[in-house]
Amino acid sequence: MIEGLSHITFIVKDLDRMENMLTKVFGAKKIYDSGAGTFSISRERFFDIGGLWIATMEGEPLPEQTYNHVAFKISDAEYDDYLDRINALGLKVRTGRSRVEGEGRSIYFYDYDNHLLELHSGTLEERLARYAK
Repeated sequence: MIEGLSHITFIVKDLDRMENMLTKVFGAKKIYDSGAGTFSISRERFFDIGGLWIATMEGEPLPEQTYNHVAFKISDAEYDDYLDRINALGLKVRTGRSRVEGEGRSIYFYDYDNHLLELHSGTLEERLARYAK
């Protein structure tokens, strides 16, 4: 039986640059750094973001940007603050998909290695209720 999400891993070219983005945008706390050691496929760092284990591993970035993404939950009141954090780092903000009122707001942005991340203020229940109208 699946108990929940274990972790999310991002392959990144520059561990320091990704750490800076994770701490500045998400308020991530670094909980592990392999240093020069390699216990998996490459050097790695682990972070805690809102109780989620996020792993970063050194490697080649994604060759292109796609809509595949990971969405993190934020409150609607924090939307503008998060957008400011993303813009301050010069990250590419992607125009979101069209939305109907009541399903929450989203900020889609690419990290330095072409991963698409989303900050979303709604819930599944809100979205389903809105779609049922």
